[in-house]
Formats: sequence, structure tokens, C-alpha cells
Amino acid sequence: MSDMLKVIEPKSDQINADDLLDRDMIITITGVQVRPGTEQPVSMTFEGSQKVFRPCKTVSRIIVKAWGADTSVYAGRSIKLYRDPGVKWGGLAVGGIRVRAISHINEPLKLALAESKQNRKISVIEPLVIEARKPSQTPDQWLADHLAAIEAADTLDALAEVQQRADKALDKLRDKHPTLHDRARTAAMLRTEALTPGEGRTDADHGEQHNDDATD
Repeated sequence: MSDMLKVIEPKSDQINADDLLDRDMIITITGVQVRPGTEQPVSMTFEGSQKVFRPCKTVSRIIVKAWGADTSVYAGRSIKLYRDPGVKWGGLAVGGIRVRAISHINEPLKLALAESKQNRKISVIEPLVIEARKPSQTPDQWLADHLAAIEAADTLDALAEVQQRADKALDKLRDKHPTLHDRARTAAMLRTEALTPGEGRTDADHGEQHNDDATD
């Protein structure tokens, strides 16, 4: 039996307008493939997804206006996409993907984009500011910061807060870097002892240091 559902499902390997029904989406491009003469000639891969973004001609024109035609510079740049319910196909408003903002421009872009063969509409594309991401720490770097925080804790409550903030990271450290985890645990135990009133090593712990009774 032939199944019509297979031909009406949206392509699952790409972003579709229906994916943006209730939200905008920011994509950061990792690569671009251009195949002139095909139905969807541009495919963009982006961070955090196995899907691709295949811009229509209108969106492609916006991107070229913003960044130029050399796709080798696109990697690392970002686009904020949204669903425009007014996009028409065959005279019917079916909705489509449009650009709300784009990175690497210094001021808004004002473009006259075609709504139909007869009509054009002025669209304003805003600059998209992406905050620079902090470089991730290595396990050794994280441990150094954690040990410093332990040493800086001057009360048991402060030490407990340090440990609570680090709970999840310590769990990962235990699974992947058990030696580093042991160092963190030992440092916390020693700091707990140092901050606990009455705690400390006894003479028996140190060994007999002196004897008041003189012996011959």
C-alpha cells in the first residue's frame, strides 16, 4: 500500500518554518555547501544540530548583502531566524523562514524584498550581537580554582557553600578523573578539620615530642 503521509511530512533533515511556530532560532554556521542548479542549492550546517538550514532565495540575498558572496567567511557567524506567516506560495500564505537579525554587521540593513512578482516590502535586518563564550576549563584548571575556593573558605558554612556549588562538577570529576577527585576530597577534609573548633592532631598523632620526667 502506498502511504501519502510520507510525501506530506516536512523534511526532517532541515529546519522548516513549522519548527519556528513558537520561537525564534539563532544558528551559528559551521559550514556551507553550494550546489547551483538544484532545487535547494545552499545547505548550511550549524552548531548543536544534525539538521541543516537551506535558505530560500530571499534569505540568501539577505545573507549575501550582509556578508558578501564568499561562503568561506561564514563559519562562526550567526543568524536569528523566525517564521513569517505572511510568506506566500502559489498565492497562498503558507509561512516561511525569514531573518530577524544577523551578526557581523555594524548597522541595520534595509532591503526591498519581493513579496510577490508585483510587490516588494522594505525589511529591516538588525545587527545580532553574540556574547563571546568563555573558553572551557580543563579539569586541572577547574580543580585549581576549586582548591583555591576551599582554602579561602573561613567558616564551615562558607566551605559547605563551596562544596554545594561544586557538587555536579565533582561527580563528573569522580567518574572521569578519579585522581583529581581524590585531591579535591582530601582538601575539603583537611579544611573541615582546620575550621572545626577543638579539632587538630593530638600529641599521640604527632608522636611523643618531649617528656617532663628526666631519665638517666
